[in-house]
Amino acid sequence: MTPTFELHTDVLVLGSGPSGFAAAYSAAKNGAKVILVEQNGDVGGISTSGLMSHWTGSCDSPLFNEMLKRSSLKNEGEFRNEITNIIDPEKLKTLYLEMLDEVGCKLMLYTFAMDTICEGDKVLGASVINKSGRTDIYAKIVIDATGDGDVAARAGAEFVLGRESDSKMQPATLMFKVGGVDYSRAVFLGSFESTYETPKGELQALAKEHIPSPAGHILTYKTTLPGIVTCNMTNAIEIDGTCADDLTKAMLTCRRQMDDIVRYLREFVPGYENCFVVSAASLIGIRETRHFKGKYTLNEQDILEAKVFDDYVVKDAYFNFDVHNITGAGLDKTGAQKNFSQDKGYTIPYRCLIPEVKENLLLCGRNISGTHIAHSNFRAMPICLGIGEAAGTAAALAVSQGCSLVDIKAEQIREIVGI
Repeated sequence: MTPTFELHTDVLVLGSGPSGFAAAYSAAKNGAKVILVEQNGDVGGISTSGLMSHWTGSCDSPLFNEMLKRSSLKNEGEFRNEITNIIDPEKLKTLYLEMLDEVGCKLMLYTFAMDTICEGDKVLGASVINKSGRTDIYAKIVIDATGDGDVAARAGAEFVLGRESDSKMQPATLMFKVGGVDYSRAVFLGSFESTYETPKGELQALAKEHIPSPAGHILTYKTTLPGIVTCNMTNAIEIDGTCADDLTKAMLTCRRQMDDIVRYLREFVPGYENCFVVSAASLIGIRETRHFKGKYTLNEQDILEAKVFDDYVVKDAYFNFDVHNITGAGLDKTGAQKNFSQDKGYTIPYRCLIPEVKENLLLCGRNISGTHIAHSNFRAMPICLGIGEAAGTAAALAVSQGCSLVDIKAEQIREIVGI
């Protein structure tokens, strides 16, 4: 029989992507006893295990700015001591661990959240499982930073899956890196709306013609290492990231596309004539699954108007409507990247982090309350990190004051965070 253990803590954070890391770090820094649970062997989620190329988007987050500065001290070569949004995943893995250790956060890696512990509408904790057995973790505040909202869903929180009209979700991607690239001639295309003409034709059009569907675009990014380029070019459609079978299917689909993509790069893209695969992510990139119903649902008009909410806890969030084509390669017709018209940052209200009805539970990262289109903007990692910073601070306040999350004032969160 599998042994069952029991732990008690102030704040329990499930998921250690940028939002979960930020929530755990901020809660612990502000005096709470924190346990952070992560199913992978590294902290960072898509930013590390997912081989994300760079911090895309931005927000006014002191913690994000601190991380960029501390990352710069670990950089080597061209980017030594230079603040850059380019990610070195291996160095970032170490930085995450160092920062969590500095604030005394207990970390449980290789551990899955399997169920929630509830009493009516009160979330009391979560049951997790790993090689040691099952552990029931009781917490005063639970923060769901799983991306897909697994914990909130198991607690019975209301959500919409994917696009409101038909539950369709953005495609999945497996990031990978190629080496042997001649940086002096290399082409880097950072958005679907970026184009590049060559003697053989325009690169986006050539990708659509020569890379089998549902892949068929080029997105290439610099790294901190010489001759190495990160490719965001695999594509798996009709994937439900909350389904284990679909995650397996996505991994197989994307890996099968890599050879065709490398052949395309070698034949058509300047500087990539001798490129080869160096590594691929160990974590499939899931862009969209559950959108939970919170005290407020952020919508696209809020973003286009750069609305400033009275209870904002994320400030100067900026990205675009990065809706990948739900039926194939490229940008969806509802998306806008370089042609995104709003050049001001927007805010995210505290109410988006608080699910309706459920108590002692905070939403964190891309699973907060927002529409399909709004989500395509706030799912960017720096914005998710800012959300996590606010969530962790709110949790620490609720613990120290012995009050409900709904009683915490946004002004208190902003004052501590420093925005």
